[in-house]
Amino acid sequence: MGLATFFGGVIGHGFLYAFSFAWKLPGWILSMFSIALIERSSIENARPLVDARIGKFFLTLNIIELLTVMTITIYTLSFKWVELHSGDGLLAVVLPFHGFVYLKTGNKGSANIIIGVGFASMAALIFMNEISPHIWFNHIDLSHVLMAVAAQFFFRGALKLENVSPQPS
Repeated sequence: MGLATFFGGVIGHGFLYAFSFAWKLPGWILSMFSIALIERSSIENARPLVDARIGKFFLTLNIIELLTVMTITIYTLSFKWVELHSGDGLLAVVLPFHGFVYLKTGNKGSANIIIGVGFASMAALIFMNEISPHIWFNHIDLSHVLMAVAAQFFFRGALKLENVSPQPS
């Protein structure tokens, strides 16, 4: 995710004048792949606490959705698909699974990942609404800084994740 943020900010925005528009794809593909991986890790982390069929369903859906959205993005060169994949992955998969784990176990890793989702959501809102604090530090810059902060929380959360076990009934 950190590499996606770096490539997206530096090549995809900062030096786009020196590259063709298609050079946005490395950052976009890394971003989609990293979101898919954090989705998978969230599902796997919660699997001991959820029905096996739910875990298997979401892991299968994760692969299908990644391949579909990545294909459409490469074909259309439209960032909207990257936004859709990221929003869906973080808000509909990562947040609920880690929220569930946190509520059941109080795991600090899940808490950090939830905070990371909050920073990523702020980044998306700033980007979509073009909230720019300054002409030389615009909505694109600010959103990439917040994405980097989100990546740091995801990393910290991953370091603090503990194996969860089913709660006795």
